[in-house]
Amino acid sequence: MKRTLITLATGAALLASSFSASAADKLTLQLKWVTQAQFAGYYTALEKGFYKDEGLDFTIKPGGPDIAPAQVLAGGGADVIVDWLPSALATREKGLPMVNIAQVYAKSGMMLTCLKSSGIKTAADFKGKTLGVWFFGNEYPFLSWMSQLGYPTTGGDDGVTVLKQGFNVDPIFQGQADCVSTMTYNEYGQIMDGGLTPEELVLFKYEEEGVATLEDGLYVLEEDLKDAKKVENYAKFLKASLKGWKWAAEHPKEAAMIVLEYDDTGAQTEHHQTRMMTEVAKLLGSGPEMGYLDPIAFDRTVGILLNSESAPVITKKPVNAYSHIVFDKYKEL
Repeated sequence: MKRTLITLATGAALLASSFSASAADKLTLQLKWVTQAQFAGYYTALEKGFYKDEGLDFTIKPGGPDIAPAQVLAGGGADVIVDWLPSALATREKGLPMVNIAQVYAKSGMMLTCLKSSGIKTAADFKGKTLGVWFFGNEYPFLSWMSQLGYPTTGGDDGVTVLKQGFNVDPIFQGQADCVSTMTYNEYGQIMDGGLTPEELVLFKYEEEGVATLEDGLYVLEEDLKDAKKVENYAKFLKASLKGWKWAAEHPKEAAMIVLEYDDTGAQTEHHQTRMMTEVAKLLGSGPEMGYLDPIAFDRTVGILLNSESAPVITKKPVNAYSHIVFDKYKEL
């Protein structure tokens, strides 16, 4: 009799477990770039079971040079993507109604890193110099900055020569550029690893120059925000993600090790990922407002994109390009 009761209880438990598993809502996140500590909060939340705790069957898709997150979103390959606001707004204006539902990075990590030996001490010394710039939408803050300074970007003694920089820092070591584009959490460290020291460099942080645009935010399709169930799942996703980000910021080395566990390329190192996570933590929002998109910061980004003398990434001020509906729902959970 006792064995029968145990069997029934076990069967009930298995049934409940099976129901719980089938009841979990699938949600997929597409990253902007490859697996690295830039996205540590999501990997940490996955590893720690934070998404599972919210009833989500969660998947992370790494990005790369041949992956366009917006296209993945449009094709139904992901529910949420990580993107920078300039490219998201450009995509929206071209017809794909992407909406920012949360802004994890409150500050920009972009900067121009220059060789002190080039004679550059201040922005006034850019004249006549060659500056490495990332394109594919990353050039617009730079072009806006040069426009504010009054420097033509066509070369000459009174302007600057723009070198289309690959996603590396080779030009500064190969003598091709006086300055290169870097992120505080990534390429700047690569320069250090290459043998240059902070004393040999001059840094110009976009955040301090007043031309910073919003970077790693979370985006969904506008029509999906009309679905109450999807909004609830996005809110649960945001809750788990922010919990993961807070943990990662407090435990950078451990978070870096988690990232390495998910990196199947073997290209990352513990040293670089730990350093990256330490720097990324400085860019995150803090306290209860982590993840909240500040309308002032949004308007600043839009202004930078519209006010460049070069061909602008957007031609008009966007409408309904962000929403706080998911953030507000998350606060209720």
